[in-house]
Amino acid sequence: MATILCLETATTNCSVTLSVNGSVIALQENNDSKYSHAEKLHPFIEKILEDANIKKGSLDAIAVSKGPGSYTGLRIGVSAAKGLCFALDVPLISIATLESLALQVETETDFVVPMLDARRMEVYSMVLAKGKEVRETKAEILSQTSFSEYLEKGKVTFIGSGVEKFKTVCHHTNAIFLDGKFPSAYQMAPLAEVKYKKSDIEDVAYFEPYYLKDFIIN
Repeated sequence: MATILCLETATTNCSVTLSVNGSVIALQENNDSKYSHAEKLHPFIEKILEDANIKKGSLDAIAVSKGPGSYTGLRIGVSAAKGLCFALDVPLISIATLESLALQVETETDFVVPMLDARRMEVYSMVLAKGKEVRETKAEILSQTSFSEYLEKGKVTFIGSGVEKFKTVCHHTNAIFLDGKFPSAYQMAPLAEVKYKKSDIEDVAYFEPYYLKDFIIN
């Protein structure tokens, strides 16, 4: 029975969950535009451990959202996760931010495109079909023809902070937009459980976030 602490700081949403056997038993999160993760993250961790009456020494692993996303946010989350792993001598599990974001889509469509705002008309995105990656994660500048090959094949659900800007250029009838959605540690829990069972873990000393692009100050 694995007890895993999950940290999500890739966007403005500072999110922490505690999961047992892949099921969330405690959640703390707050989403604003100030990227105040340095102030919120550790109090959130302490709060959910207190609420669940679980001591840090009982944790079996720490899972962290690895990116892409905000350079500052990812750095804070990964630093906190590494610190806990070293202190508690537990494994580090990394979760792809876009993959967990895609799990918020509850209605089945032919494709799901999680996308995060990367400034101007650029987004970080990937394409999934039935939960499997069919196009790799990349940074791209949005245009009227973006994702056209998937839109011509069937219904496509777009989710994440990049949706707002894509709606201004995409008017395809097969496009479905889910606004106001941000990555959450809640969806990290089942993914972390699967990785834990397979011992799919990171080298704590050398692990770095998946920035995807060069550093840009938030």
